[in-house]
Amino acid sequence: MNKSELIEMMNKDMRDEHAAIIRYLVHSYLEGEGSPIGASLLSRSREEMWHMHWLGMIIGSLEGEPDMIPAPYPFDPTNRESIFKSYVDYENKLIPHYNQEADKINDPHIKRVLQREAWESAIHANKFQRMLNKLSPEQAESLPGETNKLPEEFLEILQKVVEKKHTEMLQHIRNAWVFQYEGVQGWQIMDFSLTKMKQLAHIAEEVAENGIKPRLKPGEIDKSTAIGSALKYALEDVRESRKRHLELQKTEEAQKHAGLIINLNLIVRQEEYEAQEIADWLKK
Repeated sequence: MNKSELIEMMNKDMRDEHAAIIRYLVHSYLEGEGSPIGASLLSRSREEMWHMHWLGMIIGSLEGEPDMIPAPYPFDPTNRESIFKSYVDYENKLIPHYNQEADKINDPHIKRVLQREAWESAIHANKFQRMLNKLSPEQAESLPGETNKLPEEFLEILQKVVEKKHTEMLQHIRNAWVFQYEGVQGWQIMDFSLTKMKQLAHIAEEVAENGIKPRLKPGEIDKSTAIGSALKYALEDVRESRKRHLELQKTEEAQKHAGLIINLNLIVRQEEYEAQEIADWLKK
């Protein structure tokens, strides 16, 4: 297997892991992170994030371009029972898939990563089966989510913020993988991506609490091959994002939601910090 074939194989796997992250994350938001089901789903989504990260690091080390578009996640949305059965099937199919890929690889690190993806997928399938077995008859036959109480116009504003924040997070992760050999800055970029992941959760949870699926759809990703260009793009992006959040804070509808205002205050301060840090990196 040549390098380009290996990069494409890793990208296909990463698209599948990305799909799992989004599916479990959206479901956890709808259930509520404080509920047993929601907390367990959030834990699975975080483990899938590691799976995606390992693959992205390999792609970056091979000087490839990570594909940040998730694959479709096939699931039956009829009720919780059908949804969890879909999760079990999805994870079980990954076990032989990753093991077969590992058999084709000579590099010991990549082989171990693929083997680990396989046995952790088996663990995920078992955990989802246990969750399915624990559902009460009422839970099994119903769907998560509450009735929407937000005005449609305001809901759309929040959904656009979710989409943009999701893209910002993916942009930073991509840059961290591609520029992993640029010293400490590569890890500083990764640190910012983790901050943006939490910022995304703050807004997505506000949407999900009203029974609406947050729109976790990535937008355009900058594919700069020089870290200076990537940082200039990131600086402009975070400054624009901060302006949007300041404007959102001032809206009459946002002022009715104390928790949202608290989170927006936090996000704005974090973005101010990020902009100052990136500006300093560019000076160096």
